[in-house]
Amino acid sequence: MLGRTKDQIRTNEQVKAALDACQELKLDGLVIVGGVTSNTDGAQLAETFAEAKCQTKVVGVPVTLYGDLKNQFVEADVGFDTICKVNSQLISNICTDALSAEKVILSEEISSSKLTLFDITKRICDAVQARAEEGKYHGVILLPEGLIESIPEVHALLQEIHALHKNGVSVDKISAQLSPWASAMFKFLPPFIKKQLLLSPESDDSAQLSQIETEKLLAQLVEIEMNTRSKNGTYKGKKFNSICHFFGYQARGSLPSKFDCDYAYVLGHVSYHLLAAGVNGYMATITNLKNPVSEWCCGGAPLTAMMTVKRLLHGPGVSLIGKPSIHPAIVDLRGKPYEMLTKDAEKFLMNDLYRNPGPLQFEGPGSDGKPFSLCVEDQDYMGRVKELQSYLHKVKMIVKPGCSQQVLKAALSSMSSVVNILSLMSPPSKGHT
Repeated sequence: MLGRTKDQIRTNEQVKAALDACQELKLDGLVIVGGVTSNTDGAQLAETFAEAKCQTKVVGVPVTLYGDLKNQFVEADVGFDTICKVNSQLISNICTDALSAEKVILSEEISSSKLTLFDITKRICDAVQARAEEGKYHGVILLPEGLIESIPEVHALLQEIHALHKNGVSVDKISAQLSPWASAMFKFLPPFIKKQLLLSPESDDSAQLSQIETEKLLAQLVEIEMNTRSKNGTYKGKKFNSICHFFGYQARGSLPSKFDCDYAYVLGHVSYHLLAAGVNGYMATITNLKNPVSEWCCGGAPLTAMMTVKRLLHGPGVSLIGKPSIHPAIVDLRGKPYEMLTKDAEKFLMNDLYRNPGPLQFEGPGSDGKPFSLCVEDQDYMGRVKELQSYLHKVKMIVKPGCSQQVLKAALSSMSSVVNILSLMSPPSKGHT
């Protein structure tokens, strides 16, 4: 059993080392437990092992606290339920202490709207002022860890810094080699943020987001703006004060929730059966997770079915040749959870609406609670595929030699329309125009 890492396979030497180790140990199976990066590596290992006729079969298991390994086959990741529950308790404790409402800021929303650092600051200030006008001098603002990377001007700055890191430029000389625009942005930022942005990137070329204190940066910018508004007379409330908290590790080190215990236990059994069946390059999957455990459906899906090819046309990893990867799933701004959040966003902003779920429960009414996003989404992909196959079977049984001309004409007309619509919606097959 290997420990947690953000390292990923980058060279042929690393792949060969993994192959040699598995052959030397005469392993029948290798189970990759992790998120998008780990399972992308798992797909590469599975292909390499198959080409080398190695007896070791590779199976992946979706486990990540970020909850971003989601697709038509994977409804949720082991760990996400625990993260939701523990963070909910921590946040609700702060809400109770502050008698507050919450305002949630999503990285995907910022990225999609192209909101700048100044836009975000203004939005927070407007919210503080609106609540102050109703005599509410309290509130809680939730910021995702990846927010800083989604702000366009900061993202561009990070891209330049990482490119200079990659070219071997020392940290003390990076600021002098930035472009004029990036240099101006860098000089504007507080000293503590400058130091954090200059940290070497992770092994996967991403910024060390847990080390960048976005909450303190925004708190400082909001305080400056609120003081300016007070001097100008546009804000007449109490002086703005903030307290920052970073919940990056409390939930990560928690005991798993009951749901995650059940989910991981069943995935372990599925992984064993996949390896016993001799399949290679598959991920253990379970669907119908929002239902009781007795109604869960177990299976496996090819890792390649979850992979897409993306080319990096700018930044330090620029490449005209794309590499197949399992890419992180972002928050769907047209999905049901986000739609329900935005529907009541004004109420959440202005009213003190929150609840305290308390600590993790393993028995009783609260023990079987599941993430809201999992419960409202309709994700039974394979269930709908089976339902379609059932309909096709019924058509086959109805439309057969001996059926009436009217039935045959209706079936031909309907099927022709369906095929035309699906052809327009589906990408062209390889070798076809």
